Amino acid sequence: MGFFAGLVIGVVFGLGLIVAFVRSENARSKKRSDLATTVAAFARMTVEDSRKLLSPEYYPSWVVFSQRQKLTWLNLHLDKIWPYVNEAASELIKANVEPILEQYRPVILASLTFSKLTLGTVAPQFTGVSIIEDGTEGITMELEMQWDGNPNIVLDIKTYLGVALPVQVKDIGFTGVFRLIFRPLVDELPCFGAVCFSLRQKKKLDFKLKVVGGDISTIPGLSDAIESMIRDAVEDSITWPVRKIIPILPGDYSDLELKPVGILEVKLVQAKELTNKDIIGKSDPYAVLYVRPLRDRMKKSRTINNQLNPIWNEHFEFIIEDASTQHLVIKIYDDEGVLQSSELIGCAQLPLSDLEPGKVKDVWLKLVKDLEIQRDNKNRGQVHLELLYIPNGMENGFTNPFAQKFSMTSLEKVLKSGNKGKELVENGGDVKQREVIVRGVLSVTVILAEDLAPADFMGKADPYVVLIMKKTESKNKTRVVNDNLNPVWNQTFDFVVEDGLHDMLIIEVWDHDTFGKDYMGRCILTLTRVIFEGEYKDTFPLDGAKSGTLNLHLKWNPQPIYRDS
Repeated sequence: MGFFAGLVIGVVFGLGLIVAFVRSENARSKKRSDLATTVAAFARMTVEDSRKLLSPEYYPSWVVFSQRQKLTWLNLHLDKIWPYVNEAASELIKANVEPILEQYRPVILASLTFSKLTLGTVAPQFTGVSIIEDGTEGITMELEMQWDGNPNIVLDIKTYLGVALPVQVKDIGFTGVFRLIFRPLVDELPCFGAVCFSLRQKKKLDFKLKVVGGDISTIPGLSDAIESMIRDAVEDSITWPVRKIIPILPGDYSDLELKPVGILEVKLVQAKELTNKDIIGKSDPYAVLYVRPLRDRMKKSRTINNQLNPIWNEHFEFIIEDASTQHLVIKIYDDEGVLQSSELIGCAQLPLSDLEPGKVKDVWLKLVKDLEIQRDNKNRGQVHLELLYIPNGMENGFTNPFAQKFSMTSLEKVLKSGNKGKELVENGGDVKQREVIVRGVLSVTVILAEDLAPADFMGKADPYVVLIMKKTESKNKTRVVNDNLNPVWNQTFDFVVEDGLHDMLIIEVWDHDTFGKDYMGRCILTLTRVIFEGEYKDTFPLDGAKSGTLNLHLKWNPQPIYRDS
């Protein structure tokens, strides 16, 4: 009897083990299948899918989405033929580059030529290729190239003092993106009329200078002059939007040449909360602005001493050659005087493609340490700009505020005249200069404020607004609204403005107390927008306050006058 009981129990236990094993295998198989389905789903994900799941701020800085395809096959073939490319290209490069270097030769040098030029044994590596869909007729291709070469480049340099120095350019490291444009497309082999090539993006360009058998520092400033010459030559001769055109078929390709396409008007208004770079006192900030980093096309503001919230209100003008790809770059420096080089406080850039032609754009840009690394969590301050992009031929579908038919012709004359705001008037054979003044009446309606920060112990405030024209220091103020953090005023004030281009409206909010007053914030406005648009209504955040906005209505009544000079 015990035997049969044990047999039954053993069979039941064995069947139980078999059932448990089968269920475990089925569960593991289902998990593997689900995991495979998930992996397959991730494999099918596109860049757009991933961007929908995670916003850009959640990606680490090393994550880059690239549309470029690898070119391993090209690099293998290039390695094989590089010795022949080196021999064939060295003399060609020497003949074409020498005139460019001569064009940018520093004034301290009498002559500059190549005594040796070979490209070395290390071939460049093409790390990717992409086709750009820009809506134009033709094919645009971009090639990313990296070269850490060992070329043998020796410059034969002679100074006006009669000193001859052989300077070696060594340890060259370059990473960049070249753009090739095949245009126009034709029905004759090779099916395109010309090829344009340009350095679309220069990510890295490093090199060292060494005097053969000597020390380059023996002549002060020589190393910096040569390095600056090389970088300027690269920037101005081949860097986009500059392009070289190689005709393939006979024809007129003047439409492919570099031409100005518009003007960018920039008003540098102010900066706030700049990092203090001085141990004693505060920084002495100034700004450098450029679209192309060429010495003759970079603009510099005045220096404002001992100030972390500088107000410049300066106007600059830039020539634009390609609004779709160019950027406005601004760098804020701390002026350290004559004996020391200036220290960078922060920098920012704005793509011109963000601007609507003919419309003033008012922006605050966050300053970062490096333009290549935008994820900078440290607060280095902000810079306030007003920008206006005016394309050539803007009359086709646009209202050009700088055109003669526009009511603000005086503004166009001040900004665009070659006589710096003066026009020539003939009177009986005599020629007089008449200076154009942008004069008018500015009407400001202070409508209301919202979400003001409490200034009293009871969690309320008694706010009023003070309006100040910066140049004339004329003031007006609203009535006091008691015990209210969302006051409504609806009061209008008129200011006679003698120079609208260079004046500013400062609006301050104060808390009225019996024995004094407490500051609650301010906003600073230039008159550019109201001069262009005639009138507008907008809401402005208060600077220097925890919270709060001002709702204003501004109207400009122009009264241009002429003053004989």
